[in-house]
Amino acid sequence: MFKLLVILIIVGIIQRIFFSGKSDSSRRYSGSFSGGTYEDFYRQRVMRSNFPTSLLLLSAAVMKADGKVLKAELDYVKQFFIQQFGNEAGRRYIFELKDILKREVPLNRACADIRQSLTPEVRLQLLHYLFGIAKADGHVSATEVKLIQTIAGYLGISNSDFTSIRAMFYKDPNTAYKILGIQETATEEEIKKAYRKLAVKYHPDKVQHLGKEFQSGAKEKFQRIQEAYETIKKERGIK
Repeated sequence: MFKLLVILIIVGIIQRIFFSGKSDSSRRYSGSFSGGTYEDFYRQRVMRSNFPTSLLLLSAAVMKADGKVLKAELDYVKQFFIQQFGNEAGRRYIFELKDILKREVPLNRACADIRQSLTPEVRLQLLHYLFGIAKADGHVSATEVKLIQTIAGYLGISNSDFTSIRAMFYKDPNTAYKILGIQETATEEEIKKAYRKLAVKYHPDKVQHLGKEFQSGAKEKFQRIQEAYETIKKERGIK
């Protein structure tokens, strides 16, 4: 009993030190942003977590890209955040998203934060998620594609990787080749080499430490790569 009492006292002291040491801006923040610039917004949010904030900003940018925000897009983002961060936190983030949608998005800053905190494999899955937002209403506009390509550049994603992911959301005769990032004139050896490289890069194990939605996106991407490879093999008669 005495040991338990000592532990409780120590915990109480630590809590007082921790909470009294927080800045005024941290104590004032209540879960939404009602004024000031987004630099202020970042300063308030950085104490909690940059990643969800940056993800909200990129989501908002894509949702607003074609000049209108549709319910299908909001539902898609809501489902993702609840799956990724849990029901309570996910709904809180969506509440913040509605406020962010009213403001200009600091795209460069958001991408810089994500680039610093996420591995290349996870950034690729993030791009897949952004295309998912754009496709939520059944159509990906040229404006949305252009914006996501800009984001891809800020995130340090190569043009070939961007083209590969974009091809998953468009259907044309060359889709399979675009997914593998090769030309129609590629040799059998080049096709197999491209497939093996992408199979390693996009393997679901790369994001197994993340939430279900990221894992689901990785599995879908991996499956599309396999399907593209099988399509080309069938067309070419490759064994």
